[in-house]
Amino acid sequence: MRMSQMFIPTLREDPADAEVASHRLLLRAGFIRRVTSGVYDFLPLGLRVLRRIETVVREEMNRAGAQEILMPMVQPAELWRQSGRWEKYGRELLRFVDRHDHESCLGPTHEEVVCDLVRRELRSYKQLPMNLYQIQAKFRDEVRPRFGLMRGREFIMKDAYSFHASDDDLAREYANMFETYMRIFRRLGLRFRAVEADTGSIGGRRSHEFHVLADSGEDVIAWCGACDYAANVEMAEARREAPSGAAAEVSETDTPGASAVEDVAAMLGVAPALLVKTLVYRARRAEGEDELVAVCVRGDDQAQEVKLARFLGADEVAMASDAEIESIGGVAGFVGPVGLTARVIADESLRGAEGLVAGANRVDAHLVGLSMARDVPTAEYADVRAAREGDACPRCGGGIRLARGIEVGHVFELGRQYAEPMGVVFQNDKGERTVATMGCYGIGISRLVAAVVEQCHDEAGIIWPMHLAPFHVTVVQLGKSEEVAARCHALCEALEEAGLDVLWDDRNERPGVKFRDAELLGIPLRVALGERGLAAGVAEVAVRGGEKLDVPLDEVAAFARAERERRLS
Repeated sequence: MRMSQMFIPTLREDPADAEVASHRLLLRAGFIRRVTSGVYDFLPLGLRVLRRIETVVREEMNRAGAQEILMPMVQPAELWRQSGRWEKYGRELLRFVDRHDHESCLGPTHEEVVCDLVRRELRSYKQLPMNLYQIQAKFRDEVRPRFGLMRGREFIMKDAYSFHASDDDLAREYANMFETYMRIFRRLGLRFRAVEADTGSIGGRRSHEFHVLADSGEDVIAWCGACDYAANVEMAEARREAPSGAAAEVSETDTPGASAVEDVAAMLGVAPALLVKTLVYRARRAEGEDELVAVCVRGDDQAQEVKLARFLGADEVAMASDAEIESIGGVAGFVGPVGLTARVIADESLRGAEGLVAGANRVDAHLVGLSMARDVPTAEYADVRAAREGDACPRCGGGIRLARGIEVGHVFELGRQYAEPMGVVFQNDKGERTVATMGCYGIGISRLVAAVVEQCHDEAGIIWPMHLAPFHVTVVQLGKSEEVAARCHALCEALEEAGLDVLWDDRNERPGVKFRDAELLGIPLRVALGERGLAAGVAEVAVRGGEKLDVPLDEVAAFARAERERRLS
C-alpha cells in the first residue's frame, strides 16, 4: 500500500484537548478524528487496528462455543419497561421519540433485546445452553466524555449473553468466559489483571472486571502481592486492626475552629487513626423511601460509597445537606455517632475500638475517650471503607497494593434478573415451565485500541505489537531516483510474498519527516532504502523502539518474516 495514496492525516503538534497518551497519539498519527464530544471517526489505520482486535476476540469467542449474531442499536422502550430499567438506568440512556410517537433508545447494552429474541424461540431445555454474541456500536450519553476512545459516548463493544437451564450450568459458562477473556488479553499482549467487581447498572450476583494496567487508568484496583486476590476498590476487602487509645470515660472537650481530622488530631495531640470520621448520607432507592444514615470510619480512612450503597440495598448514596444533618441531631463539621437519631453504620475496623475522638454534635466541640461498644451500642458494622496500600489481604494476610487500570472487559453472572421479568421460559426435563438463568460478558473493542497505546508508546509515538499493528513493515523510500523507487517496489513485493502487510512511504517528503512519521505510526519494522544503500546492496532495518542494522537487500524479506514470527511466538 502506497502511503501517498492513503488517508493518513498526521499532525506535527499535540492536540490541545488531548489529556492522555493514547488520545494524543491516535489523533496525531491519524488513526482517529473527533466528530463531536465523545464520538470519533476511525480512519484507515485506526480501522485496521480495530479489525485486528476484533479478529482475536472473534476467534476466541467462537473457540469457546459462542455464536455470533447482530442486534439493532435502536431499541424500543417497551422492552426496557418490561425489564424495569427504563426509569432506573439514568440519563446515560439516550431516549427519543420517532415520528409515530414511539419511544426508543440507543442501546448502551442489549440484555432486553437478546431476551426478547430468545424468549420467542426457546421452547425446551434441549436448546440450552446457548451463548450469543455480537460486535457492534453502543451509545452511552456520558456526562463528561474524556480521554478519547477510553471514555467516549459511542464505542464498539463485544457483548455476549448466555442462557442456561440451571445455575450450575451458568457457573460453568461463567468460568468458560472468564478463561476465554484471559486468553484474549494474553493474545493481545497486554499486562492486565482480573478483579472482583461491583455489578453496577447491569446487575447480577457476581462479576469480574479485566483491567489493563496503566497510570492513566480511571479505576483503582487492589491486589495482593502474596496471593491471587484482586478487586476493584469498589469491592476490595482489606483488614486493619481496630485503633485503641487509653480507656477512659467519655467526656466533651472544646476544639475551637477545628473540624478537619488533621486539625483536631493536632489540637488534641492524638493520631488521626483515633478519630472517628462520621459522614451523613442520604440513601436513595427507586422503590421505597430515602433514608438518612450516619457512617463511621477511622480518621485516616475514606468511606467507600459503592460498598455502602450495596450494604444498604440502595440505588445510590449522596452526602446529606447541613439541614438534613441537623434533622438527625448532628452539626455539620462536628458530627459524631453519639445521640444521633439516624441509623449508624460503622466500619468493621472500628469494632471494639476505644479511647477514640468523635464530633460532639455541637459547634467547636468533640468527645474524647469514646468506646464504640459502650457509647454507640446500636451501631451496625460492615465493610464500608476504601482499601488502602499496605492493608492486610482478606485471604492470606499479605500486603495489599494499589494500581490504576483501564477496564476493558467485564463478565456478569446475571441469574434471572432479566429473564424473569422478560419471560424467558422453557420446558425443563420434568415437563415444567422454568425461567432460564443468564450470564453476560462484555469487551470494549474500541477502548482496547486506546489501552494498547497507553501501554505501548514512547515520546516519539506508538509502538504497536506485531499482531495488532496496521502494517507489519513500512518501507521508507529515500530519494526520488527511479532506481531506488524500483528497488523499493521490489522489496514491497518480496515482503508481501513473505506474508507481511507493507506500507510503502513513497511520499515526496524529506527523510526526517518520513522517519518521524514512521515512529509516530508505530509500525514494528522500518526498512529504509536510499542511493547509498542501493549502491552498497543493503537496506537499513530498524525495529520500532529497538536496534537498527544493515541487511542485504535479498535477505530483507526473510529477516522481516523471521522477526515477525519471533515476536508472534
